[in-house]
Amino acid sequence: MRTPLLRRPRRLLALLGTAALALAGAIALPGTAQAANVLTNPGFESGALSPWSCTGNLGSVVSSPVHGGSRALAGAVSSSDISKCSQTVAVRPNTAYTLSGWVRGSYVYLGVDGGSSTWTTSPSSYSQLSVSFTTGASQTSATVYTHGWYAQGTYYADDINLDGPGGSSDTQAPTAPASLRSTAKTSSSVSLAWNASTDNVGVTAYDIYSGSNQVLSVSGTSATVSGLAASTAYTFTVRARDAAGNSSAASNAVSVTTDAGGGGGTGFKQAAPYLYLGWGDPPSATSVMSSTGIKWYTMAFILSSGGCNPAWDGSRPLTGGNDQTVINSIRSAGGDIVPSIGGWSGNKLGPNCSTAEALAGAYQKVIDAYGLKAIDVDIENTDEFENATVQDRILNALKIVKANNPGLRTVLTFGTSTTGPTYWGNRLIEQANALNANIDVFTIMPFDFGGGADMYGNTVNATEGLKTKLRSTFGWDDATAYAHIGISGMNGLSDQQELTSTATWTSIRDWANSHHIARLAFWSVNRDRPCPGGGVVSNCSGISQSNWQFTSITAGFTG
Repeated sequence: MRTPLLRRPRRLLALLGTAALALAGAIALPGTAQAANVLTNPGFESGALSPWSCTGNLGSVVSSPVHGGSRALAGAVSSSDISKCSQTVAVRPNTAYTLSGWVRGSYVYLGVDGGSSTWTTSPSSYSQLSVSFTTGASQTSATVYTHGWYAQGTYYADDINLDGPGGSSDTQAPTAPASLRSTAKTSSSVSLAWNASTDNVGVTAYDIYSGSNQVLSVSGTSATVSGLAASTAYTFTVRARDAAGNSSAASNAVSVTTDAGGGGGTGFKQAAPYLYLGWGDPPSATSVMSSTGIKWYTMAFILSSGGCNPAWDGSRPLTGGNDQTVINSIRSAGGDIVPSIGGWSGNKLGPNCSTAEALAGAYQKVIDAYGLKAIDVDIENTDEFENATVQDRILNALKIVKANNPGLRTVLTFGTSTTGPTYWGNRLIEQANALNANIDVFTIMPFDFGGGADMYGNTVNATEGLKTKLRSTFGWDDATAYAHIGISGMNGLSDQQELTSTATWTSIRDWANSHHIARLAFWSVNRDRPCPGGGVVSNCSGISQSNWQFTSITAGFTG
């Protein structure tokens, strides 16, 4: 937590109240407001956010729970973003206004920028908030807002009213946004960017249209439109809007076809067994490539070397050491790597980086060190996986690096039950959707269920459970859901003495190919050597097999 919840909201409210008093004290003889709501779409009954804009694209319109009518605002706050949703309106100078609204959730605020604010905590029912303020002697616009609080869960707001006279005689529209372009796409989303518009008073929002339908409203000059269909052509335009509600002409149109679902999926297929240079008698990566045909390795593990600083195993530098030498040799042989950031043990970056922005900076150092095409965050244990704050921090950090590195693929790897994601896995998937993290692949680790387990049956059942969860969360069809799935097994004997034989792994590989999933991996190439009766050790599988047999099988994964 950032600070004790019962202290920080009150302190913030006190500060805002002081600012409001100072503003009021500087104003003489305020005018009398006539009771009329000057907000547009105050109850979100249009079914869209516009003209409201929410930070982090974390706002959405929902049909339940509502206070009045059939729609309400939902703000999916995270550990680093309070989902501040605001609307700027024209007002009259030196005039008194009253802002009120109905809110529901933990620590929900209602207020006006530069003026007064109030808050409440009512997690199970709507309650009404109300504040009054007086505009300045030359003030012609006001921005009202509602927001939640860090890591306190989704809040809801409805029927927001700003009572007072409308103002402004501004009739000049902003210039049209220029150079609209697509910066990235998946099978279900398109990322857009454009050049800023100008206005005689100021641009307050940009409205994104798909054809004639407005699909998103943002305050900045970039956005990601999600929830799209695979293999479908969309045409987008953007219009700028000012405080008086004047809308610009449309930008240039840009047409984008989303990536294919099913066999095409996200366009990302990866057979990438783990290679660990920290122990387990690491083999020659290029010799294994030559023997098996494998092209990708998942390189483990990136940890914290202290604070928010990434290093191999938390101790070896990103560049200039043996790890970089091995990566260079893999690439010279026509292959590539994806780093695994995290894992079960060690000092992880997720808990040590205090904000999503800082964590994204740590990820960026790894990306920049190797010019990566993909990164994998192996989110495990109670310090990351079973920690809501750190989960959200990781998701928001991956969202940031995805936006800053067009074409980068992001992978999340986590544990599972025999029937699909656990509570924490379900939460991770739900938050990935709520935060628009745009994760490419959700990879489960279907092992350590217990000795004697049916490893083929349990792997298939766990993957089907993940597919069902992705379908219900993102609204995908089966083919699109499978195309966002990865499987990461454990060859030979697992930690709990489960047996995955070469025949079983071949069956899992064949099932993965027939269902066109995105990724197949196993732990680890170091263990891909025979030692029947050897138990669970770091440099062999504990069973009878040929050298690199699991790697050869994995190389046959094509998706």
